[in-house]
Amino acid sequence: MYKAFYGLNDNPFSIAPNPHYLFLSDRHREALAHLTYGLGETGGFVLLTGEVGTGKTTVSRCLLNQLPENTDTAFILNPSLTELELLATLCDELNITYGESPTLKQLTDRLSQFLLANHEKGRNTVLIIDEAQHLRADVLEQLRLLTNLETDTKKLLQVILIGQPELQQLLKRQELRQLAQRITARYHLLPLTEQEIALYVQHRLQVGGRHEPLFHRSAIKALHKYSGGIPRLINLLCERALMAGYAQSKVPIDAKMVRTAASEVLGEEIKQEGSLLWPSLAAVAVGITFAGAFYLFNQQQVNQQQSPNSPSETVIANEQKSVTPSAMQQADKPAPQKSLSASQQVLRSAIEQSRSIDTAYAAILGLWGKSPYIGLTACQSAQQQGLDCFQQQGNWHSLVRLNYPAVVYLVDDAQQPFYGTVVSRQGEQLLLQLSEQQLWVDREWFTRHFSGTMELLWQAPPYQPKEIGKGAPATQIQWLENALAHIQDKSPRLVSHFDDELEQSLKAFQRQHGLRADAIAGNQTLVQLNLYLSDKGPRLQESGGRY
Repeated sequence: MYKAFYGLNDNPFSIAPNPHYLFLSDRHREALAHLTYGLGETGGFVLLTGEVGTGKTTVSRCLLNQLPENTDTAFILNPSLTELELLATLCDELNITYGESPTLKQLTDRLSQFLLANHEKGRNTVLIIDEAQHLRADVLEQLRLLTNLETDTKKLLQVILIGQPELQQLLKRQELRQLAQRITARYHLLPLTEQEIALYVQHRLQVGGRHEPLFHRSAIKALHKYSGGIPRLINLLCERALMAGYAQSKVPIDAKMVRTAASEVLGEEIKQEGSLLWPSLAAVAVGITFAGAFYLFNQQQVNQQQSPNSPSETVIANEQKSVTPSAMQQADKPAPQKSLSASQQVLRSAIEQSRSIDTAYAAILGLWGKSPYIGLTACQSAQQQGLDCFQQQGNWHSLVRLNYPAVVYLVDDAQQPFYGTVVSRQGEQLLLQLSEQQLWVDREWFTRHFSGTMELLWQAPPYQPKEIGKGAPATQIQWLENALAHIQDKSPRLVSHFDDELEQSLKAFQRQHGLRADAIAGNQTLVQLNLYLSDKGPRLQESGGRY
């Protein structure tokens, strides 16, 4: 229904499992590593637990795809079985034939023969049981007996138990202490953090065909609050929020839409925090603002008379206006029209005309000598013309360091979103385009109104590896050393392997740019590096951009 409106090719937040949308957070990767380690050991049991909807099944499916080809796998999804039914189901999964009305001993014997034959062929056998918290104690004990079949070096059957936190309590029972001692690896999967939710949402949107950010930062905070970091709930909330945005023809998705979605999905009334205090606080704030803005405005007029050549009052041709910080402060407030100067009225009008992000994207495309395509989103238009979009979370320093023109997500003093394009920089001032107006703003004003999300365009190199780590070819490792040295304004070393100094340098770069400091130059890290190295396209300031 809403796919065309948002520039999507697919529904990105369906709760149906789709391998194309696989997103592994740091926690999911760690869980996968624990399971892989456990299967590599000689023990018989591996345990994965987590709350409903945290992605346990996602991890297990990913594990299945990574198992070697010489592995026979049995997957049991409904473990509410008796001992006899469990063994029969296991035989069915492994294509082991048995007669009608078999006994427990007959099934056990057939399984034992199969496991021994598999071992002689050099094959492994793995049993994965989902929803394992429903297993009865006597069934778990039967599984333990099956794993008694072993050689001098390994168990012939390895079992992965996946379940909710109650499974941990079940395994603490006295009669299951022998099984608990055979668990070689265990991991409890926690919900996603707020930062991981932002990456998760953006990942699914990109797979669905939209590369521009669609959820405001406040919406991500609301998703974290109401979903508790549970991916399944995140999908449900995002789906409802997109429906609300489509119904209102509104982009991006804000916290209010997520709050409304939460009340529908969770079936309870969600109250906005501070709603009872707002009217009285707003009245006091408006009064104080009027007094302060009036004083600051008068003071600014005196300063302008004393310093006629100050940067903040330079008039720019072609509808570029100069707006002083006090004028901007006052223009954001609901002051009477008669108290506003001409420059304040210009700013207020520009903000009101900048509620749609499309005008900001059109401006940044123009800076690259490109234009939007009808029927395509801004990033799709950019890609058709040889450019890529890159989203960055940051602050004034991040913007200055990157040194690229950027679409910036802003909020006025009523916390309502508007959008601008940072065109140029002079010292502590930025040239900001709002709709058709270009205005110089100072650092204090920008910091106060910047929400932290920016989007820029860049021209990616013809070839870029997927990642550079310790096992990468020597040429790629040398390139990484050269790139980091260039960004840090120092001479590169000649390196033959990924040594400790390169690892520490890469980690420092990743930490400074809000990336996971894992000493692996993955996609996000490589994009950041290439942004500094590229000499293509416009810059905010010709001499800036150093790390």
